[in-house]
Amino acid sequence: MTFVSDAPKENFRLGMLIYDTRYRSLTIQVVVLVLFLLFLSWLVNNTIANLEAKDRTFDFGFLLNRAGYDINQRLVDYTNDSSHLRAGFIGLLNTLLAALVGCTIATVLGVFIGVLRLSKNWLVSRLMTVYVEVFRNVPVLLWILLAATILSETAPQPKDFRSTPEMEAAGEAPKASMLFGIIAVTNRGTVIPEPKFCLGREREACHTESLQPGSPEGGLGVIDLGIFKVSLNLLALLAVFGGSIFVNRRLVRQANATQEATGERPVIWWKSLAILTVPSMILLWVLGLHWVVPELKGFNFVGGINVAHSFTALTLALALYTAAFIAEIVRAGIQAISRGQSEAAAALGLRPGRTMNLVILPQALRVIIPPLISQYLNLTKNTSLAIAVSYMDLRGTLGGVTLNQTGKELECMLLMMGIYLTISLIISALMNMFNRAVRLKER
Repeated sequence: MTFVSDAPKENFRLGMLIYDTRYRSLTIQVVVLVLFLLFLSWLVNNTIANLEAKDRTFDFGFLLNRAGYDINQRLVDYTNDSSHLRAGFIGLLNTLLAALVGCTIATVLGVFIGVLRLSKNWLVSRLMTVYVEVFRNVPVLLWILLAATILSETAPQPKDFRSTPEMEAAGEAPKASMLFGIIAVTNRGTVIPEPKFCLGREREACHTESLQPGSPEGGLGVIDLGIFKVSLNLLALLAVFGGSIFVNRRLVRQANATQEATGERPVIWWKSLAILTVPSMILLWVLGLHWVVPELKGFNFVGGINVAHSFTALTLALALYTAAFIAEIVRAGIQAISRGQSEAAAALGLRPGRTMNLVILPQALRVIIPPLISQYLNLTKNTSLAIAVSYMDLRGTLGGVTLNQTGKELECMLLMMGIYLTISLIISALMNMFNRAVRLKER
């Protein structure tokens, strides 16, 4: 009897790269890669040739030239004598601010509306359905323009807040009044109180100085890093609050350990509240915190922080629009949880509100977070529509005025694409880290 121990080895042939399934996929990938590199090389060479034909160069030296234009709202110091690089940095900060505020408001509204859509109250659930259908089926650009129009056309003028002696003698009130006595909403913008620190100075003199434009921050001062200034008051507050969070987490761990050992959970809510608030309040009192309330002087308000209507319209419209999509994501995530979970919680005596907070939503997060990442990315990229309401974000500075002044379309577009890509990748990475933290851990 004869046994065949090993199959005869077949010699390699070039035809096997196409007809042999062991090599075909690798061959296709190599061919596609070579074709892509050839196309990329042709595109680069063609671009360089066209630029040379027009006596133009590909460089980023224009970023160091004088910008020569103003930016109405900014988070750090800037003048029209600053460089285009500085203007682009201001636009980037404005983009990040609008994205952060918009994502925060959209998340809170979306979760709230998504839960209410599942309410057993017919009227409440239908109203939330109308909200979702109306906002998500109208282009977001129209919502931005509508919000800007409402804020600029319906808000009163600064002179409407003035009370003349004749009006006081006749017992008449001004046409407009400040919200809560501290917020002035005008057709030029919204002026809110500004925090100032008066460490080592009298409050009256500090308040008078704070009404002047460009007044120093006070308190511990600032550190000038060249690109921007860092507030030592803010750093001290963040350090104290971070320490409070660390101490509070240790307190919660001790309460959890006591509950596991005895079955009874100690009452610690008042301790947590004191730990999280008292140290920060003491620090603010030591630094001499006071609020500069806007005052009507001449033709406009002085003091306080002026929030442009363009920023308010952009963030409000993006938040309301994105909240409609987040609400549907939250609703789908809640409905993905088995009904038996809520029935088991009810059998244990948990009220519906506690059941939603402790049982349903924590499990629904595993379904909600992946599509939620896409909504955050969409909102961040939709901030580029700010040019429609003259809000100077990254699109308005680097991709708008700078591009038109310098004629460097290719360089500006590549920079903008790289910046938006970097922001999107960072958001995705952070949300994916959170997604891994809440997902089910298998043994």
